[in-house]
Amino acid sequence: MSVKTRDWLKFGTLVTLAFALGLAFASAFRLPSRGEAAVRSVLQDTSRPLPQAKAAVDLGDAFANVADHVKPAVVFIKSERRERISNRRLPPGFEDFFQVPRRPQVEQGSGSGFIVSQDGYILTNNHVVQGADRVTVRLFDNREFTARTIGTDPNTDVAVIKIQASGLPTVRMGDADSTRIGNWVLAIGNPLGDNLTFTVTAGIVSAKGRLLGGLNSSGLAIQDFIQTDAAINPGNSGGPLVNVRGEVIGINSAIASETGFYAGYGFAIPINLARTVMTQLIATGHVERAVIGVLIRPITPEDAEDVKLPEIRGVVVNSYSNEDSPAKRAGIQPGDVIVALDGQNVESVAQLQQRIGFKKPGDVVQVTVLRRGGARKTLPVRLTAAPSGDEEQVSSNDAGDSSRDAAPMEKTLGISVEPLSQQNVRDQDLRQVMRSGGGLIVSQVSPDGPAYQRLADASQGSPDIILKVNGVQTGSRAELRQALAGVKHGDIVTLTVLRNTPDGWQQSIVRVRAN
Repeated sequence: MSVKTRDWLKFGTLVTLAFALGLAFASAFRLPSRGEAAVRSVLQDTSRPLPQAKAAVDLGDAFANVADHVKPAVVFIKSERRERISNRRLPPGFEDFFQVPRRPQVEQGSGSGFIVSQDGYILTNNHVVQGADRVTVRLFDNREFTARTIGTDPNTDVAVIKIQASGLPTVRMGDADSTRIGNWVLAIGNPLGDNLTFTVTAGIVSAKGRLLGGLNSSGLAIQDFIQTDAAINPGNSGGPLVNVRGEVIGINSAIASETGFYAGYGFAIPINLARTVMTQLIATGHVERAVIGVLIRPITPEDAEDVKLPEIRGVVVNSYSNEDSPAKRAGIQPGDVIVALDGQNVESVAQLQQRIGFKKPGDVVQVTVLRRGGARKTLPVRLTAAPSGDEEQVSSNDAGDSSRDAAPMEKTLGISVEPLSQQNVRDQDLRQVMRSGGGLIVSQVSPDGPAYQRLADASQGSPDIILKVNGVQTGSRAELRQALAGVKHGDIVTLTVLRNTPDGWQQSIVRVRAN
């Protein structure tokens, strides 16, 4: 055999051996085939949410950590109110005919709160402890204490109570102003009484700056609620609303429900407001609140157009709270739109209420207003102390007389009016209106007219009374026609009306787009 032939045989043997070793190596490590690699590629793509799953696990752990940290500082509050019994005695011989209670009837309620100091100060809602003869606090470790009420503020629904203890766990306060819509929050409290104490629910901040009609009708009420979809039920009142860092951003206070139970939305008092009230209650037992002396309402598109405001934001001045109003002395007028306070934009009624509420009587604030046509003024107003008690209620007699013949329809506004006469004036405030030039009772509002749902007529029980149109006194139909003579279709008409409210007759500014 030649040398050349032997070389080729060696080369062939080496190639065969290398191929065999390659197959063995691939078999040992199970290298994927081309088809297997494609399948694995698809499977790998479908598993990409794994980092999100890890984030969800992290968020779940955060919730658990917050709950573990905050729950020991949450308390269960039980209140008792005893019905008072008259000391009068029945005449002799009548005892057998009347059931006379021998002991007071006890009304019981429950709610939540949270500890803000190691020596036993607790923050809760006013409505949890208001009028209570006895308040009992149960801690997370099941210890019970009798609490005393340090102070309450019905206008913000905030109360402070105290128990005799030391070394207690406390919450950490957050900043409600920096909380954003969409942030995760937890509500902790005692819904539905003893059986569900120290319950934790989760949700998000779904809105801020909410007003709740009917919750507090006082003209001094401050409402700037945080709205959340974390489940809140009766008994959660007074408990903390906390963020994922374990900081309290609000006091759970109310729910929006037709049944009295959770229906998707709950509301909390911002902790910034509650902390200011709490500080005053602990220091003095009461809250001294400053007021600017105006009655206000939210702005409408017509208001914004009338004062040449490009954005629909701000607060409309309806009237003064009294004749000695600081706003009146400073030159603020009914119909003005407040757009800024101390150089900061004012977006809503709640925002203005809270900013003024944080001030002290005697402080001077710079109020920026817009007037009809876009005139802009910044006026210094020295704040005064709010009334210490509820203002005197004015009787709400009907100002209209539905037995009259229907008056002709005023087409520009889509209303019928009747003069305010002496015979249907039985109220002192309305007598004052008569002495000041009279007014017009809104007897009917056309459903197709521009004033529909803006003005109340006789069919709603207590009709509005129009005092002025575009600043002109209107005590008769002739004066109304004259005031509207120059108004064209699409113009904004500013009406000064007297409106019957739960607090009595109040002046209000209503703007309507003319037909």
